[in-house]
Amino acid sequence: MSALVIKGVIEDKIFLIRGHKVMLDRDLAQLYNVSTKVLNQAVKRKMRRFPSDFMFSLTKEETRQLVTNCDRFRTMKHSSAFPHVFTEQGVTMLSTVLNSERAIQVNIEIMRTFVRLREILSTNKDLARKLEKLEKRYDTQFRAVFDAIRHLMYKDQQPKQKIGFHA
Repeated sequence: MSALVIKGVIEDKIFLIRGHKVMLDRDLAQLYNVSTKVLNQAVKRKMRRFPSDFMFSLTKEETRQLVTNCDRFRTMKHSSAFPHVFTEQGVTMLSTVLNSERAIQVNIEIMRTFVRLREILSTNKDLARKLEKLEKRYDTQFRAVFDAIRHLMYKDQQPKQKIGFHA
């Protein structure tokens, strides 16, 4: 499978939109080695399998934000069609619609990636709870240590400071 899809490639194609971890139709089509049009036609033929919590279309504003934040989506900038995004369950349902050997193998890797991301989030939450318990148990002399650990845990989640001149 590593020859088909590199694991880091899948992780880079998962976005958090409307509170859901999702993948875009064009990214999935690329992974499945089909055109986006073919993928969307297959979905359209089996629309009953894709309720709104499995798949939804991005709004104009969401598409604009995606294009602004990711250079690889600049071709969507002037498109009149808004991309579809698939949640983890929607990606699973895609395997029943796209029935090629490659689609099955790619879906297995995507599911493993979603599970890995859930485990990472769970580990961070457990660590935060344990740190909170320790903090309550010990007095303020360890406050700096706890603050430093918390800073390291959430460093990637902090908003990036804008570069350039600020009025």
